[in-house]
Amino acid sequence: MMQTRTLTLAEIEDLSQRALEAAGTTPENARALAQATAATEADGVASHGLAYIPIYAEHVQCGKVDGKAQPVLTRPKPGVICVDADSGFAHPAIDMGFDALVPLAREQGVAALSIRNSYNCGVLGYHTHRLAAAGLMGIGFTNAPASIAPSGGATPVVGTNPFSIAAPGADGQPAVLIDQSASTIAKSEVMKHAREGRPIPVGWALDAEGNPTTDPEVGLKGSMAPSGGYKGVGVALMVEMMAAAMTGATLGKDASPFSGTKGGPPRTGQFFLAIDPAATSGGDFADRMAALVAAIHAQDGAHLPGDGRGAKRAVAQTEGVAVNVATLDRIEALLG
Repeated sequence: MMQTRTLTLAEIEDLSQRALEAAGTTPENARALAQATAATEADGVASHGLAYIPIYAEHVQCGKVDGKAQPVLTRPKPGVICVDADSGFAHPAIDMGFDALVPLAREQGVAALSIRNSYNCGVLGYHTHRLAAAGLMGIGFTNAPASIAPSGGATPVVGTNPFSIAAPGADGQPAVLIDQSASTIAKSEVMKHAREGRPIPVGWALDAEGNPTTDPEVGLKGSMAPSGGYKGVGVALMVEMMAAAMTGATLGKDASPFSGTKGGPPRTGQFFLAIDPAATSGGDFADRMAALVAAIHAQDGAHLPGDGRGAKRAVAQTEGVAVNVATLDRIEALLG
């Protein structure tokens, strides 16, 4: 049975900050990741939370990511913001971009943010949630190292490539938050099962010949199963076009893995669109969204994507989060 220890969100953020700095990350860059890690744990997405801190630290130490990188922002067109992450973490680059993106979208009605030479951005919905909290429709794409084979093939060409859409709602909470990868399950979940020595359900991953497997290690050497078959491959290709081709970032097929120390910086990308609903809906956005949400919630047992996150955050803020002791041990080891 997995042993856990309860930490407050402030403790999670502090522990993440100290571990990342100990690995060679600047305080400013570490702060962006630490805040995201605490929020991710609060949302109940443990696979992308503290469990990633030892991986981030390892990647700083081996040079896969530059913990001291300084992102550079440019504005090539009136409605476009570009950030070069400088082979550093995605989070500080996104923070820099959002500082310019939000006011620009409010001013113009719509604005785009392109990020290149980046890295794993964690939970994509964490970032689109922030745009929704600012009253904007937030749409995000991020590509990843290849792990999904094309339809009819067996060699991975595109990554699990998540996309996310967050619609603004009341009290700074999204009315709807869609955050999903192109694979049946996020690759981090398969990695988590591999670390814990647990089998994976049929339908999560395929072996090197394209056959279903319940062995996470075999699946990690093969490919992730696309969600909905060829439709999932289509989603992965859409995200690859938006997050890599549109940003000038590295294609997933050429990017080094987000796990392990093999290869240099992955230099993947992210792409965000921020839209002011007031500029496009004639003032009817809030009413339309309320009617849509009500129609779904009126059905017994029905729920919307993202429904549980707000409630989990509220509980986490008062009661803390149960964290895997083995994960804490690995992080404590980084601190000596």
